[in-house]
Amino acid sequence: MEDRRVAVVVEDDDDIRGLMVALLGQSGFEVHAASTGTEGVELVRENDPALITVDLGLPDIDGYEVTRRVRRFTDAYVVMLTARTEEIDTLVGLDAGADDYVTKPFRPREMRARIEAMMRRPRAGMVPSPALGDGTTPAPAPSADRGTPAVSASGDGPASGPVSVLATSGPVSVLATETDLRLELDGLVLFPRLHQVEADGREIAMTPTEFLLLETLMRSGRVVRAKTELSRIIRGDEPDNGSFVSASDERTIEVHLGNLRRKLGDNPKSQRWVQTVRGVGYRMAGTPQMVS
Repeated sequence: MEDRRVAVVVEDDDDIRGLMVALLGQSGFEVHAASTGTEGVELVRENDPALITVDLGLPDIDGYEVTRRVRRFTDAYVVMLTARTEEIDTLVGLDAGADDYVTKPFRPREMRARIEAMMRRPRAGMVPSPALGDGTTPAPAPSADRGTPAVSASGDGPASGPVSVLATSGPVSVLATETDLRLELDGLVLFPRLHQVEADGREIAMTPTEFLLLETLMRSGRVVRAKTELSRIIRGDEPDNGSFVSASDERTIEVHLGNLRRKLGDNPKSQRWVQTVRGVGYRMAGTPQMVS
């Protein structure tokens, strides 16, 4: 987590805007607030926040358009706030690039918990720097606290127990690890520590949630991850802790995976990389190789 946490609140309701400013301020954020969408986009551009909350109904451009515009230049977490409860509104918001969608009225304590869960996940450009071992000691991967299976360096598939990445040989410098450690599958390359994805040589811009889902699936290889597991993972829970996952939460995973496939250019019919296992969940089309 960054030492300096910045948030932008885009909300035209004075009371809710004041509540969000106070809530985020108490959580350690430096908060900038706007009452219009256009002003909010500029505040995001000027302050490079880690978190953005966006009201859907704004007096100029709506929250969907705000989200689309900021997604052109920021990887910040975007939480959309709205009084609308229709599923289509949630889907449109997620399709625009939002990471979460919260309906009003909301409980401040629950809002803080959701935000803190998101902030525990690294954004693009936030490079964790755990030291690697000497070739025999596993070093923690960025997603170790999420319980996602690891892929061994030999490409034998998901490992059991805590997530780890096995160093391939001898001491490796942190710099070399940051730039070279990667998961590869048929032209798809994911750099866990750089938070970067390439598909057939093209760098793919992803939201933090999309990156987390792809990393989870690639580390799982051919193991199928249920929508309930993936839903718990993106909200910061252990995948098998038994916490409630609603039908709406599962539909959210479907939308995120649809966006992910669209960005990769992965045809849903041929499913070159991400496969749907009907009635179960998702898995990769092969076992990614860990390369360092």
